Amino acid sequence: MSRQTQAIIHADALLHNFKSLAAIAPSSQSMAVVKADAYGHGAVNVARILQHVSSQFAVAIIEEAIALRDAGISAPVVVLEGAHQAKECQMAFQHNCILVMHCEEQLQWLNNCPENQRPHIWLKVDSGMHRLGFAISDIEDMTKKYRHLLSEQTVIATHFACADDVDNGFTASQLSAFKRVADAIGLPTSVANSPATVNWPASRNAWNRLGVGVYGGAVSTANNVGVEIYPAMTLRSSILAVRTIAAGEGVGYGQTWVASKPSKIATVGIGYADGYPRHCKNKTPVMVRGKRAFLAGRVSMDMITIDVTHIDNVSVGDEVELWGQNVPIQEVAACADTIDYELMTRVSQRVPRIVKYL
Repeated sequence: MSRQTQAIIHADALLHNFKSLAAIAPSSQSMAVVKADAYGHGAVNVARILQHVSSQFAVAIIEEAIALRDAGISAPVVVLEGAHQAKECQMAFQHNCILVMHCEEQLQWLNNCPENQRPHIWLKVDSGMHRLGFAISDIEDMTKKYRHLLSEQTVIATHFACADDVDNGFTASQLSAFKRVADAIGLPTSVANSPATVNWPASRNAWNRLGVGVYGGAVSTANNVGVEIYPAMTLRSSILAVRTIAAGEGVGYGQTWVASKPSKIATVGIGYADGYPRHCKNKTPVMVRGKRAFLAGRVSMDMITIDVTHIDNVSVGDEVELWGQNVPIQEVAACADTIDYELMTRVSQRVPRIVKYL
């Protein structure tokens, strides 16, 4: 490949992160969430890396599950949004998928399937996030009404709104509300995502759904989370050009960065078409030759410009780390007024994912 813009996917970090998070809850089973192309890391590659440690996987939609099947991934797959159309119930059966049911319409679709062609299901409860799920007041009646659709693999699940925030008591409220109905129904439970697994011991139930933490994303507002996780992606590119400009000269669209002194500006082959955030501000950090350099001017579609005045011997072809092991993705996200989840998932398909093993 000519352009040296790549997302390096660190297989060792993925394995370490999953095992470390799962080890926090040794009495639970843990599955890797590989929705949204494994948070931008490449779902097929990630599933292949983790298939010997994650006995199930989770995706958002049935198409993501089928892509795993087409790649030879055979482990059961939980489809977190369940069926969007009635026909997906039989598709899920054909592809060994578990559908998460969050409304009665989905249960009716399943009920209309031939009895011998119904997939296993989970039931989702809305414990307070108010996005998807049966109301707390309805779930017991639903399980009685559709008892014939349940199986030994049926799990009752919910999702937290604030699990990363250790000072927010809403998670405890959700746990309490969910526990009351879960105890009454008597099904195995799945409550914890990565942040809850780390921050809320009471959430570590039958199944934990490990997502952003597997990829090295932020899982807690606490300073000491008791588990060490590593970035699983290094986004890197290279320098296309270097020029010196005079004091008072501007750089990039809108001339939003103006040199206060004679400055050395390097152009890097990455832009918002690659998923590097257009909203990154001047002084967003990158790494060049072992030192931090900083964004100078607006992000373009295919390029950025950085101030390397303080770094010696910068030349065309030098590698630039946009985020990864030296520049935390959370720091870049803050410079773009967003979160690490968005940066991971928005790396575009024109950026090759290169899997590296130690």
